[in-house]
Amino acid sequence: MTGTPLRVGLVGYGLAGSVFHAPLIAATEGLALDTVVTSNPERQQQARAEFPDVRLAATPDELFARAAELDLIVVASPNKTHVPLATTALKAGLPVVVDKPVAGTAAEARELAALAEERELLLSVFQNRRWDNDFLTLRKLLNEGELGDVWRFESRFERWRPKPKGGWRESGDPAEIGGLLYDLGSHVVDQALVLFGPAASVYAETDIRRPGAETDDDTFIAITHTSGVRSHLYVSATTAQLGPRFRVLGSSAGYVKYGLDPQEAALRDGLRPGPGWGAEPESLWGRVGSGESPVTGGGRAEPTLPGDYPAYYAAVAKALLEGAPNPVTAREAAAALDVLEAARRSAREKVTVTL
Repeated sequence: MTGTPLRVGLVGYGLAGSVFHAPLIAATEGLALDTVVTSNPERQQQARAEFPDVRLAATPDELFARAAELDLIVVASPNKTHVPLATTALKAGLPVVVDKPVAGTAAEARELAALAEERELLLSVFQNRRWDNDFLTLRKLLNEGELGDVWRFESRFERWRPKPKGGWRESGDPAEIGGLLYDLGSHVVDQALVLFGPAASVYAETDIRRPGAETDDDTFIAITHTSGVRSHLYVSATTAQLGPRFRVLGSSAGYVKYGLDPQEAALRDGLRPGPGWGAEPESLWGRVGSGESPVTGGGRAEPTLPGDYPAYYAAVAKALLEGAPNPVTAREAAAALDVLEAARRSAREKVTVTL
């Protein structure tokens, strides 16, 4: 890519904006972090310290007032603001990246997609965990037929946080779109649909386990895919003993992988993409085999491919500059929201929901 980089306005400088989006944008050829929107003085100081040339705006209105000076808007603010901010950006003629979940409902996501298509603008959703190391490794194994026909996919995104942290992510107000179903659930459902195709039916259990918690903190989702694969997905803040991140069972072999992708921890620690990015030690590699537990040495160690979050924004830049495909479309995100809405209904009504 050559020429002047695309100027990016980033709305929000909390966890999503400061840890994920800003560093990845800054590391991407063809993109330049131009403006950060936050009204928090400490976050403004943090943004200026980390990116000395960045411009600051206290409100989205300040940003949109100079929309002509920008080439891309990234929405990394609280969930309830995603739809209105993305709508404003699209109507201002700007391409948009929106953090997950793109909306509170599948209908809203499809309305946003239709608006972007009408305006012929990119609308992409930041489903970064399609570039997790374990997910990339599993896709490789599936493409190579190493597991045979997959029968069951187990995916766990579990934590041990016995005390609520508070904030909008754990708010019981439905307008905030908080809770683990829509937070971590957005990741595990998206991964399952990418790997095994559309959902035919959904069953779910959601619980509020911790004293003082206001919204779901321990959730299970079962998807029967139209392909016949069954996905069992767990998201929890109350898991005292963490299970495998993936356990994938097929007709020829299974794949078991423990531990989270290292990229989030690296970004939190202030590390930035470069040589060796996303790699993990051999001691954390998963195992492929049949008939024996990996704990007792069953199967063979499967080298974990490096995680590659930078690939997302590289693909966004290529889409805008060269007309390459959108890495994650809003309609794909809407399909995941169909599942999340079905899961919420299933848990509430104690039924299996057919899609």
